Amino acid sequence: MTTSQKSPATGERADLLQILQEQRATLLITVRGIDDEQARQRSTVSDLTLGGLIKHVSHTEKHWVETILEPDENAEFDMEWAMEKYYMRDDETLEGLLAEYAEVARATEAAVAGLDDLDVLVPLPTAPWAPERQWWTIRRTLLHIIRETGHHSGHADIIRESLDGGNTTMQMGADAGMEF
Repeated sequence: MTTSQKSPATGERADLLQILQEQRATLLITVRGIDDEQARQRSTVSDLTLGGLIKHVSHTEKHWVETILEPDENAEFDMEWAMEKYYMRDDETLEGLLAEYAEVARATEAAVAGLDDLDVLVPLPTAPWAPERQWWTIRRTLLHIIRETGHHSGHADIIRESLDGGNTTMQMGADAGMEF
């Protein structure tokens, strides 16, 4: 796949990146004002935590962009690696995870701005749920990143509300100057 140094993104690329940025921003509202202990705290019967979700979404986005930029027709999904990315370790901080996520976002935006063709097919890693190699367009892969971010943003909103009553929709309204 060839890339060029186009920047900033325009057209469809700009639209996709804008939607992804909006999904990231919604997710990030869920961790406003919390500390590392709260970021590690389970608030439901699930193992999911806010810190774990930030870590997972960051690593997932990075993985998919690497899949686009470095296609590997022999790649296999590493379940152990993926499951570890759902947990915020004791030696990790929310600040550090957020800094890493910001760097991933910058790298994604630069990569997408430099893509020549969103119709290029990319081989996906095989996985237990997809033992036959699949090929997705770059576009579909970017849409998958957006879906993944939105999906986990919903999880994060429930976790935050369960922790302390924080509510993303209300925070977005307050950010817009609305009084409730």
